[in-house]
Amino acid sequence: MVPPRAKVFLSSLLALGLLGGSMILFLQGTRVSAPIFAPESGKPVATEKAPLSPPKAQYDMPAPALSNRLVEYHMDVRLEPDENKLKGKQTLTWTHPGKKAVTELYFHLYPNAFASKETTFMKESGGRLRTDPMPEDGFGSMKISGIKTAEGLSLLHRLQYVQPDDGNTKDRSLVKLRLPKPVKGGEKITLTMEFEVEMPKIFARMGTAGDFVMAGQWFPKISVYEPAGVRGRQDEGWNLHQYHGNSEFYSDFGIYSVRIRVPDNYIVAATGFPTKPAVKANGEKMYQFYADDVHDFAWSASPDFVVAEEAFSAPGVPGVRIKLYLDPVHKDLKDRYFDAAKAALSSYSKWYGSYPYSTLSIVVPPHAGNGAGGMEYPTLVTAFGAKDDSPGYELERTVIHEIGHQYFYGMIASNEFEEAWLDEAFTSYAEERVMEQEYGVTSNTAAQAAAITSPESLQLESWKYGSHEKYALNVYTRGKLVLQDIERLVGSQTMDKIMMTYAKKYHFKHPTTQDFQQVVEQLTKQSWKPYFDEYVYGNKMADVAIEQIKTKNTGTQDDPAYETIVTIVSKGGFVTNIPISFAFEDGKTVDKVWDGKNGKTEYKIEHRSPLLWAMVDPKYTIVLENKHINNYMKAGMEPKAVTRWNLSITKLVETLFGSLSW
Repeated sequence: MVPPRAKVFLSSLLALGLLGGSMILFLQGTRVSAPIFAPESGKPVATEKAPLSPPKAQYDMPAPALSNRLVEYHMDVRLEPDENKLKGKQTLTWTHPGKKAVTELYFHLYPNAFASKETTFMKESGGRLRTDPMPEDGFGSMKISGIKTAEGLSLLHRLQYVQPDDGNTKDRSLVKLRLPKPVKGGEKITLTMEFEVEMPKIFARMGTAGDFVMAGQWFPKISVYEPAGVRGRQDEGWNLHQYHGNSEFYSDFGIYSVRIRVPDNYIVAATGFPTKPAVKANGEKMYQFYADDVHDFAWSASPDFVVAEEAFSAPGVPGVRIKLYLDPVHKDLKDRYFDAAKAALSSYSKWYGSYPYSTLSIVVPPHAGNGAGGMEYPTLVTAFGAKDDSPGYELERTVIHEIGHQYFYGMIASNEFEEAWLDEAFTSYAEERVMEQEYGVTSNTAAQAAAITSPESLQLESWKYGSHEKYALNVYTRGKLVLQDIERLVGSQTMDKIMMTYAKKYHFKHPTTQDFQQVVEQLTKQSWKPYFDEYVYGNKMADVAIEQIKTKNTGTQDDPAYETIVTIVSKGGFVTNIPISFAFEDGKTVDKVWDGKNGKTEYKIEHRSPLLWAMVDPKYTIVLENKHINNYMKAGMEPKAVTRWNLSITKLVETLFGSLSW
């Protein structure tokens, strides 16, 4: 069954086709008519490739808008595999969402991050993303070869590269366009752009690996203009950042109509849905896709894809075509991919609201293209590269994680340059719930917390964390642990309400951390300012320690009795509901719960048997505790011996935990 949003669009296409015979678009899959695409009427079509011509809007009854749709792209792109290039043409219409007139526009030229070793991305990343280094001679770039107004005025000479973050003049990932006349608030401007992309060899999301192509962040993309009040902004203006080693993306919602031309043996996966069957002509295959209420458009192509497709519906998922584009190494694993996708969609729609799109595509790159794996785009995600035919649960975990991004990156759409945790941490939190619910796989939060040796604020701009490891430990892990700690404090039912309320309230809205804090406070009816100041805006971790144990014999040989005073301190951020266990030589155990107030407490315990040991949080429920070394103390040990003992025990425990940790 064709999904409802696709039906509206396709019906409109058909109506226009019937009304305008001269504009017939061959909905029956026949070759496109020569007058539209032939470069010169006297030349035989069979020997010429059609010139690029962005598709025009072909609908008069678009689906009801879910977003503000500030941008509208109509693009035509051709893959030239022999040259390792994309050649594209796009018509962009931008609606000014603010009040002040603007005299310049800004565009992200993301492929220029790979132009040399001197770009900001390459210098910060060291030419590596995660575990994937840049292949030899793997550079890439983007060039704008033409830019005109709707009236045909060339603006090419008005382009100027800018570097607002670091002043690196070798970085050309952001460009300013000076306009011939201002655009007032509420007005639209339409530009036609021609561009060429020299594709890098894949190591950081986009590029090529043999015949495999991943076109992510592949076109000149207009930056976000934020009106006053958006994301807490006092004065309206452009949100401008270069492409950094750690940063991902931020852009406005809109409409994309995209024609993709590839060699006729290639198969294409893309954002959105196809508006008609692919057409072969002159050695090329032409695809056409449409998507609305999305903030990006990505596609992938390969002659080797093994394609599988299933329809799926569930509460909150009214009807989705799940499409797999598998590397041949994983051709027999389609059921695992489908099951993971269905589990993710079912759970997320229940927890965070309906999935509003008609398609979800999953691309599995070859092992050589692993750098393109584990990435999210609207309605399209990539799994990690197909290294072997019997992977562990990392297959399901990756698919489930990336589909989670359809909510926090895709629909909620926070600013990943400045508040990456609102996407990565929230998605990691959701992913772990699905993995435990569906596969019984639990993450080792104690080991994860112990790995965070340099905690930082979760509101740092992405590149200011320094190394990718430090970025990941804070943005993914520490942020996720903060959400799990909030759940520990409020209970799972209240946390579910918090997450659902936040997700539904800020669909298509670009929220901030403060917006999430307000939701937490509204549903718990109390201030969370001290907590957020320490753990979110600040860099605190929990650190509760057994400071001292003093035991004295207060009994006799006939009537033994012992009095023990145990001193416990909280050295890190504020913690409450702290479980403590006291174990005695006769086998008895006493459990207490400390409220954490005043940062220090003493327990005076009288018992017939001496205290053997005391331990804070024996079941590791305080997920933000990262210094387990001082959680435990054995009675009667000298301070130096205690330290050596704790180091040994902690190292053993964390080594064991680490072997089980995801």
